[in-house]
Amino acid sequence: MRKLIMRMSFTVDGFVGGPKGENDWVFRSSDETSRAAAVEGFKEAGLIIMGRKSFENLSTYWPTASGPFAAPMNEIPKAVFSKSGYKGLNPIPNAELSPAQASWVAARIFNGDLAEGINELKSEPGKPIYAIGGAGFMRSLIATGLIDEYRLTTHPVLLGEGQPVFNGLAQPRDLKLVDVKAFSGGIVTHIYRPA
Repeated sequence: MRKLIMRMSFTVDGFVGGPKGENDWVFRSSDETSRAAAVEGFKEAGLIIMGRKSFENLSTYWPTASGPFAAPMNEIPKAVFSKSGYKGLNPIPNAELSPAQASWVAARIFNGDLAEGINELKSEPGKPIYAIGGAGFMRSLIATGLIDEYRLTTHPVLLGEGQPVFNGLAQPRDLKLVDVKAFSGGIVTHIYRPA
């Protein structure tokens, strides 16, 4: 069974985005070593999953982006989850797509029950599934109880207000700390698994 890994960046005060989802602080506070470690981590992923909003935003950015994250974001297969009957990307008919664009167009679409879709993906052979994306999708994913590992990266930033993801849990969840990685720029990654 494939492992589902939640990857998320947080501020010290526990937000994953500003009040309107702003996340420029993620790149502003990262350093070369922390970025290299994050890119290296993506090499173990066999699939990247996210919600529809993140998918639509990222699918317009990454195919033409450069930098260390562009290759893994464009090369690793993707799946998108939606509650609204999403149909996927509609490329211009007969347009020649770059390999990067084609990887986003080929994303698997799940419009049904989130837990059922996650269980289907986890039952397939392959490398781990990385969950990325916005607060709403992550809250829904956490609620399924199907996350095998939480990779939570704390950035040395205080926002004062913003979007949390661990609010509204139906019941407390005990976690076991399995690793901590600190970087010279002040970023710290904690890796937890369900206790």
